[in-house]
Amino acid sequence: MALSRLGCCRGGLHGGLLGVGPVPAPANCLRRVLRAPEPVPAWRALRHPACCLSTKTNPKALLAAVVSQFKYANGKYESFLERTFPRFYVLYSTFLKGCRTLFSEAKEIRRIKLNMSLKKIDFHQLPYREMERLRQFRRDLIKAIPIGLLTLPPFANYLIFLLMYLFPRQLLIRHFWTPKQQFEFLNIYHGMRREVYPEIIDGLEQVTRFIADQQLRDQMQELCTKVQSGSHPEVAKLLAVRSLFVGHPLGLQRLRVWQVKALSRVLFLTPHLPIFLLRYRLRSHMLELQHLDRAMLKLGVSELSEEEVKMACYIRGLNSTHLSASESQKWLKQWAKLSCELKDAEISLLAHSMVLLSTNYLGAKE
Repeated sequence: MALSRLGCCRGGLHGGLLGVGPVPAPANCLRRVLRAPEPVPAWRALRHPACCLSTKTNPKALLAAVVSQFKYANGKYESFLERTFPRFYVLYSTFLKGCRTLFSEAKEIRRIKLNMSLKKIDFHQLPYREMERLRQFRRDLIKAIPIGLLTLPPFANYLIFLLMYLFPRQLLIRHFWTPKQQFEFLNIYHGMRREVYPEIIDGLEQVTRFIADQQLRDQMQELCTKVQSGSHPEVAKLLAVRSLFVGHPLGLQRLRVWQVKALSRVLFLTPHLPIFLLRYRLRSHMLELQHLDRAMLKLGVSELSEEEVKMACYIRGLNSTHLSASESQKWLKQWAKLSCELKDAEISLLAHSMVLLSTNYLGAKE
């Protein structure tokens, strides 16, 4: 109907131009043709841009763009921190790196545990690196759990963060130490255990007097004198007196209380426990180290990285922070040779060797 009216209007005008005569057009038709367009409702104007979005937009591309923008902004922020607050930036970057490393290790531990469950294998059957990762993660977890529990009460986390900033060695695990802190803290911890080294050697010398076998007594006396005079003992000399560390007088179950406590401190184990627990923990940790040594020999000491070699030496009593990679590797081979020669019943000799082999190595370059 609207088209017919529009046609009438056009016909009237066209007829007038051709001279046929004006054809009168309805007034309401002219008003509708010449009327201004009606305004678009506000709700349509608001809805229009959304309607123009394509439904074929790739979500992955959108996510990648968002991540890219976030990384760019984060890079700018880190550059600002590094320029303006360099000391805070070191702590901030160490914290982020520690979180990433800890998360990555947790995923790796989960994979190892799942693999152990599926293949039905024990801890000592794992490859060296997986075994060492499990051992270290367990120790880190024991240190981190109490701190996590203390943050549960309301507003307690602010106090814990302040304490962690003031006492990073006591409260933080190794992932959140700066390289400078790691070097400093490892030296402090080694100094704490090195305090009991002379006590352990003196204890061996005192027990030597009560050995019935003359040959073994002379060999043990010579070994103690050599270490006390500043010389590094040979592995063969230690193996020659191995029978003394099985039963009486130097077997793990025959050691005196103060000797067990001193050896516990060498392994960074608390000495403030009942004696039966101290003996159990000392035995379990030394057997764990022996399993690690066997897996390490199977892999090959030369296959370890410099960081792995130095950390392996440190765990076994030698402060490797001041040693070169070749010096650390040479000592580790000596230790592994001794460890794999000993039986489980001779584990007391392996515990004492942490002191005997590390006290004078290369003049105790500490």
